[in-house]
Amino acid sequence: MTGPTELPVPDTADVRTGPEVSDELLSVLPLLGEWHGEGVLSGAAAGSDQDLRFGQWIRFGHDGRGFLAYESRSWELTDDGRIVGPLVRESGFLRPGTGDDVELLVTNPDGLVELYVGQARTTTSWELATDVLARTPGAPEVSRAVRLYGIVDGALMYAIDRAGPDEAPHPWMSARLERLR
Repeated sequence: MTGPTELPVPDTADVRTGPEVSDELLSVLPLLGEWHGEGVLSGAAAGSDQDLRFGQWIRFGHDGRGFLAYESRSWELTDDGRIVGPLVRESGFLRPGTGDDVELLVTNPDGLVELYVGQARTTTSWELATDVLARTPGAPEVSRAVRLYGIVDGALMYAIDRAGPDEAPHPWMSARLERLR
């Protein structure tokens, strides 16, 4: 019998432990790991005239199959770095396709499910745009989104733009995260 935190089929965010990394993951392997840092949520997204500072933890893990499991948690910070409370939370899967193609499936507790398709721009950067958005009646009115991810000087940097009905995409959220492992 396994303990309360042990799973019978382990996964890992580290290439040195756990299951062997699938060859299918080579195009997204630089993302594998746990990341922590800070970013900015646009004021418009937060229902304010000022941008919000946030802290964030992201994990891209694998269980030996050809996808990365994605989990993200963020929390609002004051200007002096004090934690105010939880902010955006997401989970999903990053699936490499053929060649440089990549798919990202993301869901959040606000009632939004985003299905992205895109491709690697370089060996350490990826650009994805929504192919399908599904939302519950109470979810934010998002009609399109674009995500850019890149590893720059060892840090994971990303930017997410979103658009509502009849508007162009605008900055929503961005961050710079350092690798924890």
